[in-house]
Amino acid sequence: MIDAYEDPGTPDHRGGARYLWWLVTRQPWRCAAGAMFGSVWMVLLAATPYLMSRAIDDGLEPGDMGALALWSGALFTVGAFNSWLSIMRHRTMTRVRMDANFRTVKVVVGQAVRLGASLPRQMGAGEVVTIGVGDVQTISQSLTVVGPGVGAVVAYLAVAVLLVSVSPLIALVVLLGIPVIVLLVGPLLGRLQGSETEYRERQGVLTARIGDLAGGLRVLAGLGGTTLVADAFRRDSRRLREQGYRVGAVTSWVQALGIGLPTLFLAVVTWLAARLAAQGDITVGQLVSVYGYVAVLVGPVSFWVECGYQISRGLVCARRVVRFLRLEPMPDTGTRDAPLEPSSLHDPESGVRILPGRLTALVADHPADATAVLDRLARYTPSNATWGGYRLDEIALHQIRRRILLADHDSDLFAGTLQDMVRPASGGAGNCATSHTPPAPAHGDQAALQTALHAAAAEDIVQALPDGLNTQMAAQARNLSGGQRQRIRLARALLAAPEILLTVEPTSALDAHTEATVADRLRAARHGRTTVVTTTSPLVLDRTDTVHYLVDGKVAASGSHHELLGTTPGYRALVARDTEEAVR
Repeated sequence: MIDAYEDPGTPDHRGGARYLWWLVTRQPWRCAAGAMFGSVWMVLLAATPYLMSRAIDDGLEPGDMGALALWSGALFTVGAFNSWLSIMRHRTMTRVRMDANFRTVKVVVGQAVRLGASLPRQMGAGEVVTIGVGDVQTISQSLTVVGPGVGAVVAYLAVAVLLVSVSPLIALVVLLGIPVIVLLVGPLLGRLQGSETEYRERQGVLTARIGDLAGGLRVLAGLGGTTLVADAFRRDSRRLREQGYRVGAVTSWVQALGIGLPTLFLAVVTWLAARLAAQGDITVGQLVSVYGYVAVLVGPVSFWVECGYQISRGLVCARRVVRFLRLEPMPDTGTRDAPLEPSSLHDPESGVRILPGRLTALVADHPADATAVLDRLARYTPSNATWGGYRLDEIALHQIRRRILLADHDSDLFAGTLQDMVRPASGGAGNCATSHTPPAPAHGDQAALQTALHAAAAEDIVQALPDGLNTQMAAQARNLSGGQRQRIRLARALLAAPEILLTVEPTSALDAHTEATVADRLRAARHGRTTVVTTTSPLVLDRTDTVHYLVDGKVAASGSHHELLGTTPGYRALVARDTEEAVR
C-alpha cells in the first residue's frame, strides 16, 4: 500500500478511464494477485458441482462407499482451500482499493497545493470537498473489477468448457444467454452515468453553500438574511434529494436485474437439463452438476453487473478528478531577479504607487477594488504591475512569494495548537497560513512570536485560553470570535516579517479601542518596512503615511489622511460617514 511519504506518481489526466487504468498500473503485482486469487476462487466454486456429480455417479448411485469417501474428501479439501483463497482475495482487493484511495487523495492534495492561491479562482471549495469526501471512495471501489471482475470472466469460460462435456446444447444456451443478460443491463449503466454526474454536480453546489453558511451565519443573522438563505438552501436540498431518488431508481433496477435475471436464467437452464435427464441424455449426477454450474454462474454474472455499476460511477468521479488535475496555476515565466534594494510597487491599472518603507492605505468606495489592487501587486492575478521598474511577471515567482506577503482577512487557520496556528512550521508555510504566506523566518522563535502577538494586540487571547499557546484550536479557529481570529491572522502575518506586507481590512472586526491599539502597534512593528492596508477606518488612516483614494478602481486623490479630509469631499463622506457632504 502506498506510503504516506511516497511519491504517488504522475497521474494520467487524459480521461476518466485512463486515470482508472493509471491507478491499476501503479500497483500491477497486487492487481495481478487479486485477479489470480479471484480467478482460482471462482473456478474452484465451479469445480464443486463437478466433484459432487462424480460423488453421486461413481459412489452414491452404484453404492461404492470408497469412491464416495474419496470424492467427498476432495470436495471438503477444495472447499477448505477455497475458503482460504476467499480470504486472500478479499485482503488483496482491500489493499488495491486502499492504495487507489490514498494515491488519489495524495494527487488531489498535491494539485491543490500546486494551484495555491489560484485554486479558489478556478474551482469552488464545495467541488473540492465533494471530490475528497465522495469521489475518492467511489473511484477506489471501482477497482474491484481487477479481482472478482477478472475472476468472473475466467470462471465463465471454465464453466462453459465443463458444460460442453455434459451437453453441447446446454453449453450453447449458457454461452449465449449470459452475455444477453449483461447486455440488457448495459443501457441502464449509461443512464446511471448521466444521473450520477448531475447528482455530483448538485452535491458540489450544496456543499459550497453549506461552507458559505458556516462561515457567514453571524453576518447573515445581523443582516436579517437567514430566512432568505435558508429558503435557498432548502430548495437546493430538495433538488439534490430528487436527483438522488433518480440515481437510486436506476441503481435499484441495475441491482435487481443483476440478481433477478441470472436467477431466472438458472431456472430455464435447470428445466432444460431436467428434460435431458428425463430423456436419458444426461445422468442424474450430470443434472446436479449442471444446476451447480449455472448456480455458480449467478455469482460471476452478479459480479459483472456490479463491476459495470461500480465502473460507471467510478468513471463519473474520475472525470471530476481529472478535470481538477487539468487546472493550471498562474504561469511562472519570470526569470529576472527581484530588486536587491527596497523598491516601489506600481499598479498602472489603478495608478497606485507604493513607496518603500512607508505605511500606505488604500481607501475605495467599493472595497473589492482595493482588494483587486493588492492581488495585482502580489501577482495573484495577471497585470502590468511593476516592482522597482520591472514587471512582476518578469520576476521569478518564488522571489516574489519570499518577499511579498498578501494577508487576506479570511485566510485559512488550520486546526492545531494556537502556537502552531500562528507560527509557521520550520522551512515553509507549513501549518501557518494559506499559500499567501512566504516561508517561515529564521528568527521565528518564541520572542518573535510574543512580539507579533503584542503587535496584533492578541496577548489577551492567549491569556484567556486554558493552556495559553498550547491550547488546541478548531479548524478556522471557530472557538474564537471574529475579532480574535482577525488578530490571530495579523499576528501570523507580522511573524512572517516580509519585506512588503499587503493586508486586507486587518481591523474591520475590532472595536474602536482595540483598533486604535492595533494601528499604533502595527505602525511601530513595521517601521521602515513597506506596509499596505485596505481600510476605511479613521483610526487606522490617521496612523498612515500615505492614503490613496480609489473611485471606480482608479486613484482619485492621494495624500495624508488629514489632507484628503480637507480637499476631497468623496473621501470625507466615505471615511467620516459624512452623509450630508455626500448629498452635497
